[in-house]
Amino acid sequence: MKPAQHLSLLTQGVVVWGAFWVAGLPDYYQQYSPTALGVGCTLLSVAISLAALYVLSRGRPETRLSRAFWISFYYTLPFAVLDALYCGLYLGHGASYLYMYWYLTVFYFSPWLTFIPTALLLRRFSRAPRRDRPASRQASGDVSA
Repeated sequence: MKPAQHLSLLTQGVVVWGAFWVAGLPDYYQQYSPTALGVGCTLLSVAISLAALYVLSRGRPETRLSRAFWISFYYTLPFAVLDALYCGLYLGHGASYLYMYWYLTVFYFSPWLTFIPTALLLRRFSRAPRRDRPASRQASGDVSA
């Protein structure tokens, strides 16, 4: 990837974190029940999985794994750093924010568990022979053409 693409992904990650921060006000999602947070995390995970399929299937097959790596990196590391600064330092929770805000911690790992396997599966399926195409005439024994 070019430096401009790295900067773009970093900027996107920080902007997305900011949007989630604003959406979580006033208590950074602590005002919601664990059940509601679990449902929200599940729905967000489905959306991330669909986004992974869309984003990775649009690119060239030879760059999918690299793109999956960098997307995972820029959508986890900035989140973890910004959450540590906000929850750990500013709110004063220290490292305990990792379990107090478990619904954030989950998303430090889930992009890695979504994008990389999706890229690998797309690569596998793009190499697999298509079963909807008829076999060649020679392979089927029909050489009359």
